[in-house]
Amino acid sequence: MSTTHQVDKQLDLMVKFILNEANSKAEEINTKTEDDVMREKNELIKLQKQKIGDEYKRKEKAVEISKKIAHSNELAKSRVMILKAREVGVQKILDTARSRLEELSKKDIYGKLLVDLIVQGFTRLDEPDVEIRSREEDNALVLRAIPSAVAQYEKTTGKKVNATLDTKHPLPPSPSLAGPKALHTCSGGVVLQTKGGRIVCNNTLDVRLQYAFEAAVPAIRAKLFTVDVF
Repeated sequence: MSTTHQVDKQLDLMVKFILNEANSKAEEINTKTEDDVMREKNELIKLQKQKIGDEYKRKEKAVEISKKIAHSNELAKSRVMILKAREVGVQKILDTARSRLEELSKKDIYGKLLVDLIVQGFTRLDEPDVEIRSREEDNALVLRAIPSAVAQYEKTTGKKVNATLDTKHPLPPSPSLAGPKALHTCSGGVVLQTKGGRIVCNNTLDVRLQYAFEAAVPAIRAKLFTVDVF
């Protein structure tokens, strides 16, 4: 009976030992599991924080780039507006000068000017036969100017030239005669050409003004606009 009791006692001790070991292992596993969960949780939090930080930096950089682009666009628009305003101002000067050309054609010096323009045309063409075109309103003045221009050219160059006035193909009329709706006008001067129009020398006041104006534009801009466009 005692032997049986001892066996039972030993079995109880073994069972308790096994249970204690099992509980100890279970606690160890639980502790390890909690640590792993906490570690994974912290890693996830760290990762999410990093993602949020990266996204914030990306958006911040995008906003900064957008601001720079917008600022650059505004500067470009302002520059274009300033340049357009300057061109309008320069064009007004040209328009004012052009409007005064017609006044020149009504002055006494216009006859002498026609002689000079014709002589210059003879020199540029350097041809023995030249046709001259002018406004109908200037025909009488040009006919008087031709002999003087021929004599001056022959005296200066020693070359002969035969000049005739082409009345069949006149230049456009003056702005005042043509009216505000006219598409083409001429403020004065002449056009010289060889027979058949192979070589043409446009010595109208309008063309001469355009040439002079284009040459003077840099100086005009420098005088009117002292500040550089940013």
